[in-house]
Amino acid sequence: MSAEHEEMNQAFSLAYEELRRLAATVRQSEQAQTLSPTALVHEAWLKLADSPPVADSPLHFKRIVARAMRQVLVDAARQRLATKRGAGQALVTFDEAFGVADAGPQEMLAIDEALDELAKVSPRQAAMIEYRFFGGYDVAETARLLEISEATLLRDWRVARAWLSHKLSQPV
Repeated sequence: MSAEHEEMNQAFSLAYEELRRLAATVRQSEQAQTLSPTALVHEAWLKLADSPPVADSPLHFKRIVARAMRQVLVDAARQRLATKRGAGQALVTFDEAFGVADAGPQEMLAIDEALDELAKVSPRQAAMIEYRFFGGYDVAETARLLEISEATLLRDWRVARAWLSHKLSQPV
């Protein structure tokens, strides 16, 4: 194992409890789903372990982890959806889906696609939604990750939620 991977392993060990807390926040009400907080953290770590080490600070590591958890949740939604071919299209609003609690596979994929589209318009707002929605970070943590004030974050949050709500209310 390279020294870089060893450093990433150490960073993961130090961050494990925080990651578990964040995963529990993301998954708190999703009892029917297959990924427990521990499984979500482990799956995210497997994604990180297969990629080249790039975390150059604790904040950067948290950003990477939020992205990995998003990918794991979206992949799990795709797998669940693949087993339910023929299920009707559900209309989802961002307010209903926020918190991941009630987001089924179709809703999760719709949110992921809308978030990719938002990233083209406003990368910072897309990152903010990713950190809060998929990473489970609170307002203060997200503001630190984005290196902006909490007031700016809350302003962006209202705009991004409105944009996503509108986007997700459009029929597919």
